[in-house]
Amino acid sequence: MIADYAEVIHDDRVHGSLYSDPEVFDHEMDRIFRRGWVFVGHESEVPQPGDWVTRLIGLEPVIMVRGTDRTVRVLSNRCAHRGTALCWREKGNSRVFQCNYHGWTFGLDGSLRGVPHKAGFERERAELGLDRPRAVELYRGFVFANISGDAGPLSDHLGAGGRELIDRLCDLSPTGNIRLDAGWIGHRIQSNWKMWPESDEDGYHVDFVHISMLRTTQSYYQDTIVGGEASNNSRAVDHGGGHSELDMRPGYKSQLSWLGVTREKVTEYCNAMVRRYGEARANRLLWEGPPHAFIFPNLFLAELNLARVEPLGVNLTVHYHTAVQFEGVDDQFNRRLLRQSEAALGPGSFIVADDAVTAERMQTAFAGAAVGRSSNGFGAAWIDLSRGQKRERVDEQGRRIGHVSDEVTNRAFWRRYRQMMRAK
Repeated sequence: MIADYAEVIHDDRVHGSLYSDPEVFDHEMDRIFRRGWVFVGHESEVPQPGDWVTRLIGLEPVIMVRGTDRTVRVLSNRCAHRGTALCWREKGNSRVFQCNYHGWTFGLDGSLRGVPHKAGFERERAELGLDRPRAVELYRGFVFANISGDAGPLSDHLGAGGRELIDRLCDLSPTGNIRLDAGWIGHRIQSNWKMWPESDEDGYHVDFVHISMLRTTQSYYQDTIVGGEASNNSRAVDHGGGHSELDMRPGYKSQLSWLGVTREKVTEYCNAMVRRYGEARANRLLWEGPPHAFIFPNLFLAELNLARVEPLGVNLTVHYHTAVQFEGVDDQFNRRLLRQSEAALGPGSFIVADDAVTAERMQTAFAGAAVGRSSNGFGAAWIDLSRGQKRERVDEQGRRIGHVSDEVTNRAFWRRYRQMMRAK
């Protein structure tokens, strides 16, 4: 049992039991996924009244739905009578939600609408609506929920850094809006969920874990991430609040490197960007591209992809991803984004498959980790996170910055994690 999470989470190392202890996982579901803000989805996934998708907030099954008043809500996917799951599919469209156990029906706002043979019930109908998170907020179409309602406003959770990262992605659309309607692919991995924020934001492993990709493809990663300190100027950035980024902008060699094309290949898109933002800002956006960033605790802005992390157990996680689609562009441009997503993260791709094998091997290695063992002897199971700590600097905005291969991003995650896990 961990009495104080400061004992197992230091500034430069963490203990392996954090990945393998079921009690730690139970604490996380409460302190991070119930008491904190969690990414649920995007409003574009439910464009019409009655549209819904099913999700998990930690282990809590929920429905994200657009009501007849066009408000996006998050409701419990559990009947208020006897607890039967209301929606079994991933998505759909309904005028009401009906339980198949006793026929109770609920409105799109979660209110109880109908009870068969109601003479046997004395409770007020208003008391029997669906449970729901006490706080739901949107930012640029991204839907976040806080089950307990105790986390404060979403703006505080995102902070200036989190908002900037989301803004940089959305502003690449000529309308300022993105869509997440291309469908999700989930990879089910036998690993702890925390390995995915770590891996998704780790600039040190690409040369080794993804060597087969580097040998067979040409991409901007050659200029921005691989090769170590002597080969690129990209940065690892801690934006605060657990949000972090592998900032590849200093490593790009040309405009639109992040898209893998020249301006002549996407003239209509570039012209639309100029019309919206003006020549100077459009040129800057087209050079800098989207962020490679993580929003604590479960949202990965994977450049032109978006991923969410769903923990199912102490050693079981689903890593979902989808292609970002832009509004205000032609279908051919969005098909390009979809094809690139398939090549980068799909079932036949290199990246997620490589990372999944690594994560599962790590999980196996942590199986015997236990708190209280010698700090230096066999079985100590400490994980070192000190790379670049001494050369890390703090800029004028208060961000911690290091080389892209430094473990700035991992330390950013664990610093926020420790804060939340110690909260009473």
